[in-house]
Amino acid sequence: MSTKKTGNKPRGGGNKALRWQDPFLKREQEKYGQPLPSREFILQLVQEAGEPVPMDDLAFDLGLETEEYDAFRNRLGAMQRDAQLVINRRGAICLPDKIELKAGRVEGHTDGYGFFVPDDRSGDMFLSEREMHQVLHGDRVMVRESGTDRRGRKEGKIVEVLQRANVHVVGRFYREHGHQWVIAENPKVNQDIVVFAGEEMQAKQGQVVTIEVVEQPTKHTPPMGRITEILGNYADPGMEIEIALRKHELPFEFSKAVLAQARKLPKGVVQTDLGAGREDVRHLPLVTIDGEDARDFDDAVYCENLGRGGYKLYVAIADVSHYVKPGEPLDRDAYERGTSVYFPRRVIPMLPEELSNGLCSLNPQVDRLCMMCEMEISSAGKIKQYRFYPAVMHSKARLTYNLVWSWLSNEAKPGQEQEWLLPHLQDLYKLFKTLLKARWVRGAIDFETVETKMVFDEQGKIANIVPTARNDAHRVIEECMLAANVCASDFLQSRKHPALYRVHEGPTPEKLKALHEFMGEFGFYLGGGDEPHAKDYAELLNRIKGRPDEQLLQTVMLRSLKQAMYSPDNVGHFGLAYESYTHFTSPIRRYPDLLVHRAIKACLNDEHYQPGNWETIGLHCSTTERRADEASRDVVNWLKCYYMQDRIGEEYDGVISGVTGFGIFVALNDVFVEGLVHVSDLGQDYFHFDQARHQMLGERTSKRYRLGDAVRIRVIRVDLDSAKIDFTLAEDSRQAKPGAALRATEAQPAKAGKPPAAKAKQPAKASAAKKPAASKKTGKAK
Repeated sequence: MSTKKTGNKPRGGGNKALRWQDPFLKREQEKYGQPLPSREFILQLVQEAGEPVPMDDLAFDLGLETEEYDAFRNRLGAMQRDAQLVINRRGAICLPDKIELKAGRVEGHTDGYGFFVPDDRSGDMFLSEREMHQVLHGDRVMVRESGTDRRGRKEGKIVEVLQRANVHVVGRFYREHGHQWVIAENPKVNQDIVVFAGEEMQAKQGQVVTIEVVEQPTKHTPPMGRITEILGNYADPGMEIEIALRKHELPFEFSKAVLAQARKLPKGVVQTDLGAGREDVRHLPLVTIDGEDARDFDDAVYCENLGRGGYKLYVAIADVSHYVKPGEPLDRDAYERGTSVYFPRRVIPMLPEELSNGLCSLNPQVDRLCMMCEMEISSAGKIKQYRFYPAVMHSKARLTYNLVWSWLSNEAKPGQEQEWLLPHLQDLYKLFKTLLKARWVRGAIDFETVETKMVFDEQGKIANIVPTARNDAHRVIEECMLAANVCASDFLQSRKHPALYRVHEGPTPEKLKALHEFMGEFGFYLGGGDEPHAKDYAELLNRIKGRPDEQLLQTVMLRSLKQAMYSPDNVGHFGLAYESYTHFTSPIRRYPDLLVHRAIKACLNDEHYQPGNWETIGLHCSTTERRADEASRDVVNWLKCYYMQDRIGEEYDGVISGVTGFGIFVALNDVFVEGLVHVSDLGQDYFHFDQARHQMLGERTSKRYRLGDAVRIRVIRVDLDSAKIDFTLAEDSRQAKPGAALRATEAQPAKAGKPPAAKAKQPAKASAAKKPAASKKTGKAK
């Protein structure tokens, strides 16, 4: 390649024929009216040069015209943001690995320092407070390893900021001695944001505001911005949700284009919807079964008893794809949201209410369009055959889990108008028992968890936290949804049509080894060797059932598994023991389900559906799911803090729910709140954190605090600002109380080869509200 220097923007020249050697030229011509050299070709030329290549020289060699230069620079800038290349201070293009740079994300810490998390997962690097001055949490950067710190951790130096993550930040406004600033609600954004004079919108001291970061931080200047929104006072009803929406950048207002499109939709099914290929199943006694507070109804079911133990199961799912077309405003907003977000007393829907609660919701006594999965199931719970088809249905009733279970358990009898439904529900229950046996044979894992519900007073403040009972009616619907999801997955896989699968991988070798060692101390063994099956987990869960330490052992088993995610690579669902599984049953509130509906329709019409890069879409949907969970958790944590602020000094019984280097987390038995007992409050001793055994062990006294141990605590501090609850051990709980079975096994000597306990870390601050889960729409397949 030529290295002729022009010193200016190119005016044409060089070897124009070089551009036509681009192996991706045809793709670029199809995408752009005036195609530029592809990213791949640019990287190839820089690689072949073997040295940094000045931008002007590369542009000249490619024969770019002057009017193309700005677009070319923009492409190079985008490639730098994506960490494909680096442009040095002399304007030369470099390959990151050649100059020993890594791309990744900044993870801030509340104490001012941070960590660099590389994209290649090669290990985090410590970023000093000095390095963190020029960035904020979430920024994408290029970092060079600069050595190790006093603790032996790899230390990094920020070379380039690729992309800023914080444009709008929610926080608290403060003014003092003529200075004004905002402290971000997210403690990982660990720099105060200076507010320009005259740009505070008359915000008052301590109010919650949104600030636009106009000037990002540098090595020598703090971030600066202007207030764009005043949300109100911190303790106002509903403020916790407003904060979470902005903190997690959740879209909560639909665009004008979406609202306009939604207004144009019909109020119900019209004749033109009943086109060729859509079957009429309005005669079927389909019903919806959901929670009492549900407002959107994705699914309806009906079971027909075929005799000799066989059944025909109809699962009707709202036909969202009929109304939400690819590329339209409704689709773009739904993709951006990815999922509906469920907060206590409020839902941020994926689709406008005209669809989510109206046209797509399978409301009773109205016609609705649906996608039907019709299955024939044997007496052994095996799906013998199935078929998918678009249909029009008419739900005969809107039932609830508690109502259905009261009928099935003979606690109550249906009224005269509904008694005709009972035989159909009883057939559905018989089918459930058959599917349950098949689930046991398959070996699906069934962890027992406690879900809670918050009760609010007339002022909108939390009055109580109560457990929610899960009866067999929940499980009936769950098994029906699982069956339909499995059929959807098999349908697409058998036709070799790409799709998003719901994948759940088994434990990593490291977590599996730790689990084997931990369970071995209790005399238990997880079958399957180095590649256990879900059935091995299920059998072990069955063996520990009823033990005093059951919760401890179950928790450790659960934490050994990965989180489920969306991916076009079908690696199966470990927890459910399915070789192939996808989400089909909730298109009103989950975007992946909508994609699966479109793919199924494409197959039915002998077409091919290609929404874009499936892997990118899967990653986006997994990210939006995590974002929704984190936002819900933040709101629940704050509400629990608010609930506990008047209970300082009170004592409660609880169970150790987490063990870390800085203390133990305790979940209270009766109020379902979790808080931290800091390591310094465990007693007069040096306590060491043993990660493998999930315990803190006193060096001198041998006092031990282990996951699952019963303790009694006293509430000593509640901090609404940071959503932290701090406990101390009550005097009679200075020695944790393990269960009887646990005590019996503890006398056994430790096995050889155990690693020594790591010395406890004792940072000044630690999150005290780590894991409580919000109650969401339950009874549906995960």
